[in-house]
Amino acid sequence: MNIATYCRVSWRKQHVADQRIVKTRGKRFHSNSGQSLLEFALIAPIFFLLLCAVFDFGHLFFVQMSMQDAIRQAGRFAVTGNHLPDPKDLSKNLSRVDSIIKIAQDAAAGTTITGVQVSSLNGGSNNAGGPGDTVTISITDDLQLMTPLVAQFFGPKGIYTFMVSVTFRNEPFDPSQTL
Repeated sequence: MNIATYCRVSWRKQHVADQRIVKTRGKRFHSNSGQSLLEFALIAPIFFLLLCAVFDFGHLFFVQMSMQDAIRQAGRFAVTGNHLPDPKDLSKNLSRVDSIIKIAQDAAAGTTITGVQVSSLNGGSNNAGGPGDTVTISITDDLQLMTPLVAQFFGPKGIYTFMVSVTFRNEPFDPSQTL
């Protein structure tokens, strides 16, 4: 083997060895494989908290709007002095108060309304009043939030209480329809 061949072979061996050292150093000191996992681990809890908060607040706003629509429709029905037919006996009518409560419950899309109160200025509590009287309808209802982490900001049990009220003056109608 002559000296030129020996130098070429020696140089190649040294060059390959240098490349291996560079590759192992590159893997050891410049690896990005765990960086994205660490970033995800730091950001994921905040992202999921915000996502759950969006769902909870969206649900709260939906229920609030449904209750406002229900009370508005119940109030519009209340001022007319009309009655709904009794679903159990179609030959009879519900009382005005029960008719107003049924209209409110039917109008509340996607929610269950239980705490409906009807009162009038002259007739008192549980009375829809007569012609020209002022009638007030109130709804109070509770909503359990879906996400426990967001719910802790709304009290110990995570329940938000809605209170909606409307006051109208009754139209002139036949006084015999008061009950």
